[in-house]
Amino acid sequence: MTFGELSPGVEDVVALTQHLVRIDTSNPGGAEKPAAELVADVLAGIGIGCHWFEPEPGRVSIVGRIAGRDPTLPALLLHAHLDVVPAIDSDWTRDPFGGDLHDGYIWGRGTVDMKGPVAITLAALQRLSRRGQPPRRDVVLAFFADEEAGGALGAGYVTQSSPELFADCAEAIGEVGGFSHTLTTDHRGYFVSTAEKGVWWARLRASGVAGHGSMINPDNSINTLAQALVRLADLTAPAPIRTTATDSLIERLREVLAEPVVDDDLLACLGHFDRMIRAGRHNTINATQVSGGYKTNVVPAEASATIDARFLPGHDCSFQRQLTEIIGPAVALETLYHGPAVEAAMDTPLLGAIAEALRGSDPMATVLPYMSTAFTDAKWLHRLGIQCYGFTPMRLPDDLDFTALFHGANERVPVDSLRFGVDVLSRLLTSY
Repeated sequence: MTFGELSPGVEDVVALTQHLVRIDTSNPGGAEKPAAELVADVLAGIGIGCHWFEPEPGRVSIVGRIAGRDPTLPALLLHAHLDVVPAIDSDWTRDPFGGDLHDGYIWGRGTVDMKGPVAITLAALQRLSRRGQPPRRDVVLAFFADEEAGGALGAGYVTQSSPELFADCAEAIGEVGGFSHTLTTDHRGYFVSTAEKGVWWARLRASGVAGHGSMINPDNSINTLAQALVRLADLTAPAPIRTTATDSLIERLREVLAEPVVDDDLLACLGHFDRMIRAGRHNTINATQVSGGYKTNVVPAEASATIDARFLPGHDCSFQRQLTEIIGPAVALETLYHGPAVEAAMDTPLLGAIAEALRGSDPMATVLPYMSTAFTDAKWLHRLGIQCYGFTPMRLPDDLDFTALFHGANERVPVDSLRFGVDVLSRLLTSY
């Protein structure tokens, strides 16, 4: 059986997710080509051909297009990435690349980020094809490589080499949105990313004088580096920074809860998602890797560390300048990756259509716009003038700490959430 001949019905999304998870596309370490071949096979099974991009062996992205009923409307772009972050087997309860179906969940790396969402998209398209229901407008489909490392070999390469494939796309729907949290007995919120923070990854490198560990060494590279990292760790977060996305979220929560409470109390009602929303109100900095030395009794001549800085729209230059001053001149800085903060329009009919599509499957649904703390391929697409939103619909159990599953051990997704996503996305594509 080819992947394009998977059994009909909503169970397609389960089989598709399992197949995708079992293809190890870890970045670094793996290649997206086998997953791209699977996706292309599914699309070919419903009559959709693809453009192929392979800037390096195995690093494959594909782009296809399905015709809509109304060719006068701008096209809608659905995009996703095929790579995943690596998984350490010993950290997991189940095989991270096994795609096990257990207790109503599919387990494995990528079930959340983002092979489960890829499966939702494919299964929705299969459903529309079986029913003979084309989408209302043309839909461009992009499945990119390399997102987890910044996207230069994926969305960056594709958008720079073939921007014409996206020329008539006014809006795009991608990752890090669509998941739910119950607010009241009458309202269930579904987060839709309307903006995302910018990112600056950098390497700090301290130099000193190598020597014996038993001697006094006033020029110890590790000490110099450690002092800079401590200064960064001691950086006090200022008052929350206002953005259109977070202001809109808080306004919507006030309408739903109908309580005149302070912002922090409003956000507390978001449960596990509170940590994500609070991070979206501040510029943040974390040290992520430290390296130096090769022997216990030798002071090394060099030590290095990496940092992950995330900044809100309008704070790119000022935040980077602030961090550079805190690090100080004794430590050299090297930019590893820089991606801009992205904001999309809030007054688009797309958000209304998303709300209607959600209510068709969940009458309690209400859309909650928010600032995503993650970076996505929207950073590349935004440069083409496309308005980018994060929305992969999933109705989740409220006791599931969903945000902890992104890049986490024991990543898993409820089967019912995948089925819900197929229902909602199918409805959205036919109506919008």
